[in-house]
Amino acid sequence: MQKLVMIQSLAIPLPVENIDTDQIIPARFLKSIDKKGFGENLFRDWRYDVHTNKPNPDFVLNNPKYSGEILVAGNNFGCGSSREHAAWSLTDYGFKVVISSFFADIFKGNALNNGLLPVKVSENFLQEILDDITENPEREIKVDVESQTVSFGDRSEYFEIDSYKKICLMNGYDDIDFLISRKQAIQEFELKT
Repeated sequence: MQKLVMIQSLAIPLPVENIDTDQIIPARFLKSIDKKGFGENLFRDWRYDVHTNKPNPDFVLNNPKYSGEILVAGNNFGCGSSREHAAWSLTDYGFKVVISSFFADIFKGNALNNGLLPVKVSENFLQEILDDITENPEREIKVDVESQTVSFGDRSEYFEIDSYKKICLMNGYDDIDFLISRKQAIQEFELKT
């Protein structure tokens, strides 16, 4: 996995509440166990016209004025079924961070396990970010994993992250990589017992 220490990027506003995993990646695209290729179908039914299969010009990912590695979404992001493919599709598309005021627990775990940082902020702070980046698409957002802060302009807010997952993200570790990094300590412990 890629190390996530400091992410400073433009952001894409998606002020929709209760975005579920089927909206993130529709079930009909879950035919692969390889993590690659899911980004092209991210938000498929919103990004493309169902009848013509052409890009929907009204959907934010098709709007050329918005880009970036940070998705700022409405409350309750990632609800619904527990498909890891939702996190895969977001990272394959190029997102490193999703900011919301609430994440479904299973989605949050899947995101962290796949190198995608879910940043939970207060509802007021979320609305400030959404308002600002909608008006100012050139506004960069800074997410500092070490200090656990998200900031834009002169505003900043602290976010929580599990200490183990923080270590993994900052070092680009999955669970196996973490264990390998602790190999010497594990061997020393085994010799003592």
